[in-house]
Amino acid sequence: MSDAKFPKAKMQLVLASQSPRRVHLMREAGYKFDILVPEVEEAHDGSLSPEDLTVENARRKAVAGALLHPDALVIGADTLVYLDSEPLGKPENLDEALAMLRRLSGRSHEVCTGVYLAWDGGRQGRGFHVVSQVVFKALDDDLIRGYHSLVNPLDKAGAYGIQEHGNMIIAGHQGSWTNVMGLPMERLTKELEKFAR
Repeated sequence: MSDAKFPKAKMQLVLASQSPRRVHLMREAGYKFDILVPEVEEAHDGSLSPEDLTVENARRKAVAGALLHPDALVIGADTLVYLDSEPLGKPENLDEALAMLRRLSGRSHEVCTGVYLAWDGGRQGRGFHVVSQVVFKALDDDLIRGYHSLVNPLDKAGAYGIQEHGNMIIAGHQGSWTNVMGLPMERLTKELEKFAR
């Protein structure tokens, strides 16, 4: 979509997410916005690449929000952790969370966040994705349980959050830190600048 399609006037900004990490990142960057959590059915299509799947789910959230707020610019986002091309979503319980970190232990994995901006009641929009690499330390079960006693893993893809006691489990990362948190602010800021012209 060409830049000519972007509205020229500043618009009300809506974040279609209740993720405390995304809300924090947006506020920390100085944006004024409303929060909306539209009810959408997320795609779980194994034939889609991580990039396509996260952007599609972000699109569903943003378009649903734009239908409710047709005069707003609505941001949707979706983050998945991938290990060996297999998605690791949010664990259903602590046993599953433990198993996820056992799998990630001592290995590198990808974090992919898809973002979609929708406006004009959802009739117009554009999406993008950002991928970061995260390397885990070698973890034993005692360390994993200790980490999970400090951090709620059940609301996090891959059962961890890089910003919460991440030094306990993470050896390093490449790419956007905010992307691993759930919203790639470097790229998003550039996209939002196009709406403020």
